Amino acid sequence: MYGYWGKLLRVDLTHRTHRIEDIPEEVFDLLLGGSALGAKILLEETPANVDPFSPENKLIFSVGPFQGVNFPGNGKWSVITKGPLTGTYLESAGTGHWAPYFKKCGYDAVVFEGKASSPVYVVLRDDSVEFRDASFIWGKDTVETGELIKEDLGDKRINALNIGPAGEIGNPIACITCDGHSFAGRGGAGAVMGSKNLKAVAAWGTKEVPVFDKEKASEYSKEIFKLLHEQGEGFRQHGTPVVMVPLEEIGDVPIKYWRGDENKYGAYLLGAPRYTEYLNVKPLPCINCPVGCHRHIHFEFPDGTVLDGNGPEYETIGMMGTNLLMEDLSAVAVANDIANRMGIDTVSCGAWIGFLMECWEYGWITPKETDGVTIKWGDPEVLVELTQQIASMSGVGEWFREGVRGAAKKIGKDAEKITVEVKNLDYPAHDPRAVYGLGVNYAVGTRGACHERGNPQASALGLFFPELGQDAPYDRQDPKFAAKTAILHQDVSALHNCMTLCKFMMGGAGLTLTEMNTAFKHLTGKDVPVPEFVKYGERAWQLQRLINVRDGMNRKDDTLPLKMTIPAMVGPRAGKAPTPHDEILDDYYAQRGWDKNGVPTKERLEALGLGAYVKYLGR
Repeated sequence: MYGYWGKLLRVDLTHRTHRIEDIPEEVFDLLLGGSALGAKILLEETPANVDPFSPENKLIFSVGPFQGVNFPGNGKWSVITKGPLTGTYLESAGTGHWAPYFKKCGYDAVVFEGKASSPVYVVLRDDSVEFRDASFIWGKDTVETGELIKEDLGDKRINALNIGPAGEIGNPIACITCDGHSFAGRGGAGAVMGSKNLKAVAAWGTKEVPVFDKEKASEYSKEIFKLLHEQGEGFRQHGTPVVMVPLEEIGDVPIKYWRGDENKYGAYLLGAPRYTEYLNVKPLPCINCPVGCHRHIHFEFPDGTVLDGNGPEYETIGMMGTNLLMEDLSAVAVANDIANRMGIDTVSCGAWIGFLMECWEYGWITPKETDGVTIKWGDPEVLVELTQQIASMSGVGEWFREGVRGAAKKIGKDAEKITVEVKNLDYPAHDPRAVYGLGVNYAVGTRGACHERGNPQASALGLFFPELGQDAPYDRQDPKFAAKTAILHQDVSALHNCMTLCKFMMGGAGLTLTEMNTAFKHLTGKDVPVPEFVKYGERAWQLQRLINVRDGMNRKDDTLPLKMTIPAMVGPRAGKAPTPHDEILDDYYAQRGWDKNGVPTKERLEALGLGAYVKYLGR
């Protein structure tokens, strides 16, 4: 077997033991690795509707074949578990330096089971698993934790995934971080990690992954690295904030918790190039990255204090910026730093603050409920204060222990009608009224509303797939293309997460499916036509949906929030909405091979080679 070890590490936190299991080659032939391998384990080994915080839940870290060579974007890793917000499938991904180090320990995935009796961190090295006391880092932020682990181990090379204080207290939007700047951000995987008393997973390996044609794989990687470095110059200069202004121009950016129509000035103030100049930005690359989309900022405030570290990216700028009518970029940077160090998702945090601001505007909450805090739009002090409260689950942050749905029930009035979420996961910073494929993509999202598990918004910036018979992006606001656009991007996105390759190699630097496929052939020796190659992504998506279905989800959960049915009055999406939603959903189900209730059919599963999983349809 090439590109893989065929090895799964199981770590029993309860008994502080471990064992290694073989993964048959046919599993990788069917599922490739990464998120699909994690979905397989979660589906087969966890009961339906298991409490995400139960020791019965699994926490799975998985990588794909591309960590076998220094291929561009192979710093990516996937974490798979049951999510505390949705109660169903959760897969999130981060980058940094951990993934290749983990792969070189001799494993394709690690499964954490049970719960440690006290805080621990686990150290993985070649052929060794060590449980270490984490009491000295419990309560420390994500940046401190990473540095203290290096000191504790006496090895600055070693890299650790870790959680911040938010994960320790079970914050449902807690992240898992790597290198202090990359986050498995959405869905609350950090809270699951905290529930197991697992503070960090460190890895340093030196083993050489078997590669089919090592010389060709290495040379091709160098060739692609050079190509992407050239093609990614604009993205490297400004990072993800470079899309802020272009996306606002098509109506894709969130404004006033999705009630506003346009905010050109806000986009200019918050996005690149002003962002780059104002915050003194430099690229912050992950391992083997020719782009460096993460941003390192160095900002000096008038009082002489300095903010130095990881800067906000597009999603944060959107949700903590234009979404809140916030024009103070330094305040967004401060809130981002608080969230990152505490270890929470900036997308949901910004969404929750916007929800509170709208409730305040309607008079549904008052100073009596907020301990005197006035929650007004565009106030930098309010942004920072509420970020702190949400991160620590104090003050109004306590209202969100069950997500935005829980907060809406607590507030009452008509608060439940204004939430913008799917399956209790808040919308990210892209508006389906600008790109109709986003509406159905969010609705059927296996982890809830997600722009990364399918990113049709990229089609509006020119991304399409000629290898799949697409000669140009489909009309972004034509209902007849919504389902087709969503499916194409979902399958390609899932493929990336099976390979555990960063999607910015494609979206930011122009990597093609053909180039990925060629690299895969050199790595594994498997010559798979591109359309069949993309079916790895579809298989992953179908397995994820099976977990949703087993947990009781179906068409009733594939919803479009009320706000997304209300067209803008002015601006680039005036008069536009991704409706009728039911018709678009029917189209999507038919193309996916699902029945009218959104359940995968036996016929489609068998056609994909997933016949062994038909049995889960009846559970």
